[in-house]
Amino acid sequence: MMPSSLTISAWNWMWPAIAFFVIAVAVLAWSYRAAAGHPMRWWCLLLKALGIAALALCLLEPLWLGQRARPGSNLFAVVADNSQGLQIRDRGAAKTRGDALRELVDPSKPGWQSALGDTFDVRRYLFDARLQPTTDFRELNFEGRSSAIGSALKTLGERFQSRPLAGVLLFTDGNATDLPAGTAPDLKGLPAVYPVVLGRADAVRDIAVQRVNVTQSSFEDAPVTIQTDVVAAGFRGQPVTARLVDRTGRTVQEQTADGRGDGEPMAFRFQLKPDQPGLAFYQVRVAPRDQPVPAPDAKGAAPQSDEATLANNSRVIAVDRGQGPFRVLYVTGRPNWEFKFLNRAVQEDEQVQLVALIRVAKREPKFDFRGRVGETSNPLFRGFGNQSAEDVQRYDQPVLVRLNTRDEFELRAGFPRTPEDLYGYHAVIIAKVEAEFFAADQAQLLQKFVSERGGGVLMLGGMESFQDGKYARTPIGDMLPVYLDRDEGPMEPPGPLHFQLAREGWLQPWARLRDNESDERSRIDGMPPFAVFNRVRSLKPGASVIASVRDEKGAELPALAVQRFGRGRTAALMIGDVWRWGLRDAAMHTDMDKAWRQLVRWLVTDVPNRVHTTIEPVVGDPNGAVSVQVRVRDEKFQPVDEASVTIDIQPIVFEGTAGAAASSIKLEADPALTEPGLYQATYVPRQTGGYQAIASVKNNAGADLGRAEAGWSTDLAAEEFRSLVPNLALLEDIARKTGGEVVALEDLEKFTKRLPELRAPVMETWSYPAWHTPVMFAFAFGCLLAEWGLRRWKGMP
Repeated sequence: MMPSSLTISAWNWMWPAIAFFVIAVAVLAWSYRAAAGHPMRWWCLLLKALGIAALALCLLEPLWLGQRARPGSNLFAVVADNSQGLQIRDRGAAKTRGDALRELVDPSKPGWQSALGDTFDVRRYLFDARLQPTTDFRELNFEGRSSAIGSALKTLGERFQSRPLAGVLLFTDGNATDLPAGTAPDLKGLPAVYPVVLGRADAVRDIAVQRVNVTQSSFEDAPVTIQTDVVAAGFRGQPVTARLVDRTGRTVQEQTADGRGDGEPMAFRFQLKPDQPGLAFYQVRVAPRDQPVPAPDAKGAAPQSDEATLANNSRVIAVDRGQGPFRVLYVTGRPNWEFKFLNRAVQEDEQVQLVALIRVAKREPKFDFRGRVGETSNPLFRGFGNQSAEDVQRYDQPVLVRLNTRDEFELRAGFPRTPEDLYGYHAVIIAKVEAEFFAADQAQLLQKFVSERGGGVLMLGGMESFQDGKYARTPIGDMLPVYLDRDEGPMEPPGPLHFQLAREGWLQPWARLRDNESDERSRIDGMPPFAVFNRVRSLKPGASVIASVRDEKGAELPALAVQRFGRGRTAALMIGDVWRWGLRDAAMHTDMDKAWRQLVRWLVTDVPNRVHTTIEPVVGDPNGAVSVQVRVRDEKFQPVDEASVTIDIQPIVFEGTAGAAASSIKLEADPALTEPGLYQATYVPRQTGGYQAIASVKNNAGADLGRAEAGWSTDLAAEEFRSLVPNLALLEDIARKTGGEVVALEDLEKFTKRLPELRAPVMETWSYPAWHTPVMFAFAFGCLLAEWGLRRWKGMP
């Protein structure tokens, strides 16, 4: 409030007034000579002197001076929160916070708005994700998906820069979605902000899904783990149920836990194996036990529930298990049992295709000896009949057998020599074949297969693997996770080797076969010892030991090591007789098959296809916008720049949920300027839930290059309902830093009446005659009357 001051306007009457007062006091003192010695004489003299002084002061014409906001010259912003957070109903309240705000800003009801408009040019705004003007707040529907308080205040400051904005009246609960915890908004250029707090600080009764985390692994029994944190307020000791449902509304899993104190999270952990490969969507729903989650209406409210809101009782999850076929090339230098068991194990995985290239005879030098007259072919591969020269292997070529090939032309010339042939596989397994089997260009191509294409390579132990296969200082050996140069000193036979998981192996679900530690240790203790092993000097920097073996002396040797290499991954399994594991009994055989499948699944995980789609959130966008990114590669996995990419966005609908299904939309992706072969499009979801993006790619000739899909889920109200009580600390901080104050709802009308007395950009001076007032006259008359009454009462002359 601006202070007022008292000033004198008739200074030319100063001396006459003083003379009048002095003469009057002198005459008064002379008149009281007869009452000398009376105890009330001085009190009567004082009262009459005060009355005369008041009359003398009137001769000077004293004035009260002050400042106030000039009517109509200053702007004042009234900003109202239009987010979903105001749909919350406080405990015991008959109306939601939004209903209370709508009634408060109703233009048909005079009151604080009229008082404000008498002095200021009022500008009205409402905000959720952005600030927008309004004339009378009739647009308030409380369906906004965020409360961008920081952005709204910053926009106000920029919009009214260099304009006479006197203040901002901010109606909100203070739960900002664009300000991380402990972060203050940008208040530069803003006048005083007066927050009006909506809602009460006492706890509400509510159950909310606070956080959902999805992890995927190659663990065969339960490859997907969904960790859900649920917070409840007002449900202490009461059972709360979390249900995981699929798109058909079927309950996949259900768990119950007792409610804790307000704000204390309850953890629910779901482990499942999706029925189908590829993209799947699930929904976590929480509610009191034996009570289904009520379906909210179009505005997110559910009158039949006693919770503050139902908009935070469910969350959609997207799970992408990948969809094959994942093609794995198995290359071996001799027929072996390892391939037999590995092939049988992988056949149970419908998404993995194991293609084998098996050498049954090594390359031999040319001889002049002919098996038949004029024969140059290898009799081992001749067969019967008269085959053509193209169909019969020569002496100076290895004899290769192809299994599970796609057609008669695949691998016909042996191991691939071109990227077009090799990059069609997702992983390569090398077993018991020496480095000389690969030509220099083939070995270099295999390294690029991992580093550039992003594939996986696994080398199995055996007499022609690792050091024994002379892979040291070769492109293949360089990308393995182990050093292949031998230790100095004689090599002793390894003896029986007992398998055990390393510390990193215990943390990797694909390396375990049981879902708990005790059962896993019992399984490992029952495994038979191995006898074939390739010793390595040490691991390379960045590599991890997943499993080790322990020899008779108690020494531990790395048995399975993995590492990232470029865009792909490599692994080294130094055990050469894994097949012994499956020969003990049927249970062991089942475990061995499962271990092979999980290892192969890990090897092909995250290997990109020629068309690969990812979803990236747009940083800082309050509307939940995402960037759909499509990377397009040719057969050599080189970027394709002249492609046509169409993205079909399909909202996911769960049976039994309220609300009409949104229609799909097609987007044309544009080439990115930062990365060749990257096409992207931005999509802003209109509702909470899951979404599926299907990208179709064609080249400049109109031929199909492939399709890819990706999914994501968005919870537009997650941040909005993270806290259900008003953030009074933030509002007080904003008011303090701008020179304003927090206003209570019940004090709003009183506050607006004194607003003109506060500092504003454009002020005017007001004056009021202090002498020409009934107060001044009453004071003088009262003093004289009191003196007269006191003399009569005490009998003074």
